[in-house]
Amino acid sequence: METIKKKDIRALTKEQIRAFFVAQGDKAFRGNQVYEWLWQKGAHSFEAMTNLSKETRHQLDTNFVINHIKVDQMQRSSDGTIKNAVQLHDGLIVESVLIPTKTRTTACVSSQVGCSLDCRFCATSRLKRMRNLNPDEIYDQVVAIDNESRLYFDRKLSNIVFMGMGEPLMNYNNVLKAIDKITSPEGLAMSPKRIIVSTSGVPKMIKKMADDEVKFKLAVSLHSAIDEIRTSIMPFNATFPLKDLREALQYWYSKTKSRITYEYVVWDGINDTQNDANALVEFCRFAPSKVNLIEYNPIDDGEFQQASNKAIDMYVATLERSGITVTVRRSRGKDIDAACGQLANKS
Repeated sequence: METIKKKDIRALTKEQIRAFFVAQGDKAFRGNQVYEWLWQKGAHSFEAMTNLSKETRHQLDTNFVINHIKVDQMQRSSDGTIKNAVQLHDGLIVESVLIPTKTRTTACVSSQVGCSLDCRFCATSRLKRMRNLNPDEIYDQVVAIDNESRLYFDRKLSNIVFMGMGEPLMNYNNVLKAIDKITSPEGLAMSPKRIIVSTSGVPKMIKKMADDEVKFKLAVSLHSAIDEIRTSIMPFNATFPLKDLREALQYWYSKTKSRITYEYVVWDGINDTQNDANALVEFCRFAPSKVNLIEYNPIDDGEFQQASNKAIDMYVATLERSGITVTVRRSRGKDIDAACGQLANKS
């Protein structure tokens, strides 16, 4: 006898679930109940849907699966940071991180298994890109971190950054669908203003985001505003050069009027001169922006080394003189390889 290939129920819209029940001779509102269990209540099984009859739960079980993630391993850093190794339904692993401060907790989530891009300073880029994450797999990472935030820090998750494994704009549709669920009253009801999508700079997709009138914030991993240097550390810059990136960001700002955040690591002997800092100022001028100078987290081979404090101070002074907001971000979770650029399934 041929077995039915069960469908992942979370790939269906609410309307499709309602239609399933109508087709079975049941009432459409049953679909609303199931949808609420799947998204608002984060049910892992049909058995858990206690306000449905046994027959209904059996019927769902016969036709569908819930491809839920599993937190395979959780590590806690000495600074409170938590790293989850998340197992997907097909056995692949991604990582996500909870970063606590005195006033908030931030989830750093992954959008791909591995990464499509080839930044030489990032551990994730050394992993082959296996596949894009589905919207529910992105959503589940956020739910898991929200639960941990409530359990360990006694407060709900306040912010989300798409800075985990993968390039979010190379998985655009699924990332947007996940954010739609995260911000929906039928999901986690989080404000899109508390969500940052960080990209290494895919011009065409930045323009598409502007056209789609997204409400979340944008961050760009820049690391150099000089083409030759940026290409040497981020080889895909040869395909998406700075002039194209800048033009896309100008378009983004003209449509959204939303400030752009630049993520920027200063490395010893690579981008630590006054000339580099001046180029960054020049690049930032076209729109209100903020620069996060990020502490570098080594990934073993020693080719990239954190710049001196003197170089960081020079950058801060140069940016501030030009009226550009700048913060120096100290890394969290380094002792468990949970800091920026370190996610490589080493747990």
